[in-house]
Amino acid sequence: MKRVIIGFVLMASIYGVQAQDQKEANYDEAKVPKYVLPDVLKTTSNVEVKNTRTWENSRRPELLKLFENNIYGQMPKKYSSIKYTVTKEDATAMNGKAKLKQVMIEVFNNNNSVRINLILFIPNAANKPVPAFLLINNRERDNTDPTRTKKSEFWPAEMLVDSGYAIAAIHVSDLAPDDKEKYVEGVLQLYPEQLTAANGMKAISAWAWGASRVMDYFATDTDIDAKRVAVVGHSRGGKASLLAAAEDQRFALCITNCSGNTGAALARRQFGERINRINATFPHWFNTNYKKYNNNENALPVDQHMLISLVAPRPLYATNASKDLWADPTGTFLALKNAEKVYALYGIKSNLPANPPGVNQPIIYASLAYHNREGEHNLTAYDWSNFIRFATYHYKKNK
Repeated sequence: MKRVIIGFVLMASIYGVQAQDQKEANYDEAKVPKYVLPDVLKTTSNVEVKNTRTWENSRRPELLKLFENNIYGQMPKKYSSIKYTVTKEDATAMNGKAKLKQVMIEVFNNNNSVRINLILFIPNAANKPVPAFLLINNRERDNTDPTRTKKSEFWPAEMLVDSGYAIAAIHVSDLAPDDKEKYVEGVLQLYPEQLTAANGMKAISAWAWGASRVMDYFATDTDIDAKRVAVVGHSRGGKASLLAAAEDQRFALCITNCSGNTGAALARRQFGERINRINATFPHWFNTNYKKYNNNENALPVDQHMLISLVAPRPLYATNASKDLWADPTGTFLALKNAEKVYALYGIKSNLPANPPGVNQPIIYASLAYHNREGEHNLTAYDWSNFIRFATYHYKKNK
């Protein structure tokens, strides 16, 4: 009992600190400082990017390296081997509507291995192979309960299956436990050199790395159309889904839900959560170099419109919630707006209006999609219903 009480007090203390942080945050647009965003279409050597060839061969890899070195850490691409084991299969899941596969993805490197537990439902009524959504789950595991004893809006698997999509999930704790001490117990055991590097991999990049290992598996599963996979994440998971899509161009769509600071929101606005606060509260999320930008956002060589731009020309959907000012809805919308010029290089015209749309006025049928949902910081059925419409629109358009 004593241990439970101590744990409860500790949790209350943590949430109390976070609540105080939010209370003291800048939620006043009049207090947003004047800022100048770095030009996404100008290289560090001051060369203007005028076409997709220069973007893809020069500016895009340059930006990826800047994000890796200054914020997220390196993303190792090589490993010794990978093994897939179907640990459970049920062809009559969801009362016969879906096939359940539980797959153990084991990755080997440096005489160590990491095991990623993939949960996957495939609609039985759809023609195979089917497109899929992959959620990077940053909440409790039972939000993605394979038995469907618990059903959560956070991962409404039945809704996706009924719409003809496969729905998959992995949990962040398999890759890097979300703890400032224990985060080293997952993927980083495969790459120990990253632990002491100032630009080394940390938790967010480990989670994104794991999503790419699922893509490795999808390429082998004849039930899944690996060319039509959307990576999805909420909050810290939304930071990881955005990074995963930027790093791995095999993802056809990117969905970043309420991802806020160091996700889809501009850092230089200094609105809501700031870099110094996220680094203090979650020091294990981003690399050591990122601490140099605490209370020093304008010194960053990048901002989040550039990370969004790295997803181009693939469609991207970013969201906010009306009561979640901590994640800066306006800053997220402006990051999308400032990524438009990169999509324009590919001849893609943005459908975003000049100013942020009203609450519950989604912009879905666009390559840069956005909504600000009424309510709290969460991932809901409303969000998922829009993501389905977004994916269906783009997959039909590109047939």
